Amino acid sequence: MRFANGKAITSRLGGFAVRLAHDREGNTLMIVAFSLIPILAMIGGGIDMGRGYLSQSRLQQACDAGVLAARKKLGRDIVTSTTPGAAVKTEGDKLFNANFKTGSYGTGTRTFAMTIGGDYSINGAATVKVPTTLMFLFGYKELNIAVTCQAKLNFSNTDVMMVLDTTGSMNETNAGDSKTRIQVLRDVVKNFHGRLEAAKTPGTRMRYGFVPYSTNVNVGFLLKSAWLVDSWNYEGRATHDTGTTFDQPQVQQNWVYESGTHAYGTRYRSATCPGGYPTWTEIGYWVDPDGTKNWRYVVNGTGYNCYSEADGGYTVEPYTYTDYTYVYKEKDMGVKKVKNFDWEYKSVTLDVSGFKGANPDAPPKGGKMMVDMAGYPEKVEKMDAWMNGCIEERKTYEITDYANVDLTRALDLDIDLVPTNNPDTQWKPQLPAISWLRGITWGNWGSWPWSVSPIYFDGDYIHSGWGGHAACPVAARKLAEMNATDVANYVDGLVAEGATYHDIGMIWGGRLLSPTGIFASDNADVGGSVTNRHLIFLTDGLTASNQMSYSSYGIEGLTRRRWSPSSAISLTKTIENRFAVACNEVKKKNITVWVIGFGTSLNPVLTDCAGPGRYFEAKDATTLDTTFSKIAEAMGDLRISK
Repeated sequence: MRFANGKAITSRLGGFAVRLAHDREGNTLMIVAFSLIPILAMIGGGIDMGRGYLSQSRLQQACDAGVLAARKKLGRDIVTSTTPGAAVKTEGDKLFNANFKTGSYGTGTRTFAMTIGGDYSINGAATVKVPTTLMFLFGYKELNIAVTCQAKLNFSNTDVMMVLDTTGSMNETNAGDSKTRIQVLRDVVKNFHGRLEAAKTPGTRMRYGFVPYSTNVNVGFLLKSAWLVDSWNYEGRATHDTGTTFDQPQVQQNWVYESGTHAYGTRYRSATCPGGYPTWTEIGYWVDPDGTKNWRYVVNGTGYNCYSEADGGYTVEPYTYTDYTYVYKEKDMGVKKVKNFDWEYKSVTLDVSGFKGANPDAPPKGGKMMVDMAGYPEKVEKMDAWMNGCIEERKTYEITDYANVDLTRALDLDIDLVPTNNPDTQWKPQLPAISWLRGITWGNWGSWPWSVSPIYFDGDYIHSGWGGHAACPVAARKLAEMNATDVANYVDGLVAEGATYHDIGMIWGGRLLSPTGIFASDNADVGGSVTNRHLIFLTDGLTASNQMSYSSYGIEGLTRRRWSPSSAISLTKTIENRFAVACNEVKKKNITVWVIGFGTSLNPVLTDCAGPGRYFEAKDATTLDTTFSKIAEAMGDLRISK
């Protein structure tokens, strides 16, 4: 703080005092009069300096209040600008003005300006002029006071697990948006990551994990091989000898060329497959003495073989018949007794140990197994069953009292239980390729004629992989420090497919985040500092179950591990109740849960999971980005840094 002319008061009075000391001719009155001048200067300086320090203190408080308010208001424009947007500036100015009103303490002109730092801090600078009361007699009309301030978000070690709804409805577009929900989600998560990374302090560990969920979760390759079963039951089928036979006509067939030509033209690319076929004309028929029937045909015209290409077009191969004449011969050879086979649809126990790696502590190797379930009952062929990463949950039971859940029976809801050698504690690979909806055809599915018992049928029941009933999301990611490229590569690969099963997303979000569960060694606190743990659960809809779906509990209408068609409550209500249990188990681990409804309203099950102040409804891209920004602010510690 300095007087307006920039010189200290003592330097002005120093020369005068020296001259007075050398003047030996003055009288006592003059000496007394002149001695009052420095006294007045000292008193006036004290008064004005006191006013100045009071003004400086209040100006500093106003500056701090302004940047704190502005930092709290800061939104999406931090990504592109170092100048606060209008809303941010207005909020900062409002708090500054409220704490230092115009003319306070007799002050004059004041200023307040803010900028955004590279770490997304708000930097403030404030000035004010304080008119003097007595010092103006000595040529000092005002004091110039200037202060600076800064507000920023500070983070301690933080783990963030994002449990993201990637169901089919995420391909829809919210009103007012130009991008689909899944596209908006990708953008917002990238922005969120950028905010947190910019605000973290040196030496802070900031980790991110992801659990995309729909009908299932893809976590199989995050597990140890020892945590998978060696064998499991799948709703498959096997050939079945009925013990009966039927008479199968035996016919000897032959084709004899007579004349004409058949030629292929040069292949070419086309956006479409041309129409048109050659014409077959019967020009004769007779029967030989041995009973052989003969048909003579002549063929003319051009046809096209079309081969699909990756770009959606075709490679076209024309072929032409010109007076092409041949005879088709058919001789009846009697009948043959043939065994009658059909399919036996049943629960089949399969050895799945081949998916596991040689090292029990290493992730499974995956791959495929060959199973005799393809072809026809009388001529069975091999079918490929690939491990896709999705899993079936460990042992559980149908809960009737959700206020008293027995976690020694509902092992799926015990998020910390580490598997042992007991298969009940282990997970199973989901194998949609070899699983059928026993008893369900496209003609009768609405009446749900499930059959837990085996069924003999010579046709095909609905396959679990048809119609998206066994949707398997993108693989989940364990907690790790990730840069912008890592996050972008991951979220850009998210695919929207399947139905909405909230419980399995919450269960595995909790498992991957818990510091005391199956990943305890990875998730332990480091550096003697407690880690803050946050789970962000985002969905664009309420639970949407389907008993035809192959979920983490098998084909629900058949396996009946947590629900059956005769249950007192619906499958949807079962999923919601189990979600609530899982959410409470997560919060017991000192994990903060945030819930976001994107383009949808949240029901009490979801809002109760998060609790007051921790659930949001975002109707479009802008509000979703704002929501994530608010969560980022709440996760950090907003404070004055200087």
